[in-house]
Amino acid sequence: MRLSRFLGILIGSTLAAASVPTASAQDTVTTYAHIRGQADSVLQGLGLVVGLNGTGDSATDLSVARPLAEMLRRLGNPIASFAELEDGRSAALVMVTCTVPDVGAAEGQKIDIQVSALRSATSLAGGVLMTSPLLGPIPNDPEVYAFAQGSLTLEDPLHPTVAAVAGGARMVTDIRTMPTISSHFDLVIEAPYVGWPAVNYIANQIEDEYYLTVEPEAEPITVVLDERTVRVRVPEPERPNVAAFVAQVMQTPVSSDLLGVPATIIANSRSGVIVVDGDVEISAAAITHSDLTITTTVPAPVPTPQAPIVENGRWTRFEATGAPPALGRLDDLLASFNRLDIATTDQIAILRALHRSGKLHARLIIDGVEQ
Repeated sequence: MRLSRFLGILIGSTLAAASVPTASAQDTVTTYAHIRGQADSVLQGLGLVVGLNGTGDSATDLSVARPLAEMLRRLGNPIASFAELEDGRSAALVMVTCTVPDVGAAEGQKIDIQVSALRSATSLAGGVLMTSPLLGPIPNDPEVYAFAQGSLTLEDPLHPTVAAVAGGARMVTDIRTMPTISSHFDLVIEAPYVGWPAVNYIANQIEDEYYLTVEPEAEPITVVLDERTVRVRVPEPERPNVAAFVAQVMQTPVSSDLLGVPATIIANSRSGVIVVDGDVEISAAAITHSDLTITTTVPAPVPTPQAPIVENGRWTRFEATGAPPALGRLDDLLASFNRLDIATTDQIAILRALHRSGKLHARLIIDGVEQ
C-alpha cells in the first residue's frame, strides 16, 4: 500500500461518523455529550430489491415468491400461479433498517438506510429497493414511521449482500427522543472522551458560562456523578422555560484541547476506516504479520546497479525517532505500515497486537469497543 493511499484512509476518514472531532472554536457540549434518555431509534421492515442481474433469490422460494406476486398484483399485473416466477433471479427479499439519530427526526426528513439480503441472493449490486414501510422496534407496534426506496450502493465489494441507500428513508411520523425534564437532567459523556478530566472540565464550563449570564446562585447547578456523567440542576427561575435552559447548556463552548483525553485510535473493521489521533505514541517494535515478506536491497562489496544483493525477510523494524524514552509518533507508524504494504484489516490486527503488548500508548477502540 502506498503511503499516500494510507494517509488518505487515516486523515481523509476523519470526515467519517466514527471520527474524533478536532479542536474547533465551534465545539460545544453537544459535541462531547448527550442527555440521558436520548438514544438512537432503529426502524426496520421487509422489502423487495429488483433489477438484479441473475444474483437474486430463487423465485421457487415461496417466502420470496409471495411478496413478489403481491407487488405485481398491486401494480396491475397479477400472475396466475407462482410457476410464472420460477425462471427469474432478478429480485431478492431484504431486511431494511434505518437508524434515527438521538436528536430524533421530523416528518419529511430523509435518513440513510441499510439493506441486507435475507435468503439466497448472492449480490445486491445494481438493484433498486421498491417502496417499503419501516416500523418501530417495539413488537406489535403497527405504526409506519417511514417509507424506504432507492437505488442500492455496495459499501464493501467483499460483502455484496449488504448495501445502502443515502437518504433512502423518508419520515412520515415525527420521532421525538428528548426526555421530559423538570428539576434536573444528566449529561452522559460520549465514549471516546470518558474520564475524570473531561467530565470535570465540562461541568466547570457549564457553571462558568451560566454564571456569566445570570445572577450567581449560592448552590452550583452541576455535580459530577461519575467519570462519564454530569447532573445539571434546573434553577427555579429557568423552570418555566426548561427548553431554553437546556439549549443554553448544550451550547456551552468546550475546547477539545482542555478535555484531557488520552491519544486515541478508532478503527472500524467493516468499513476499513482507521482514525488516528496525532498524539499517538508507540515504543520501538519489530512487526511481522501472516505470510508477508519484506524485501531489502543491500549493495554488494563492489555495488553496481546490475548486481545488488537482495535479502528477503518477514520482518520490518519500527524505529522510534523521538527523544528518550524512545517513542515513535504517527509518522513512524505510517512508515512501518507502508513498508509492510498490508490491507487495512491487517493493520487493525497489528494495532491490536501492539496495544496488547503495551507498545501502543493510546486508547484503541475497534468497532465501538475499547480494547
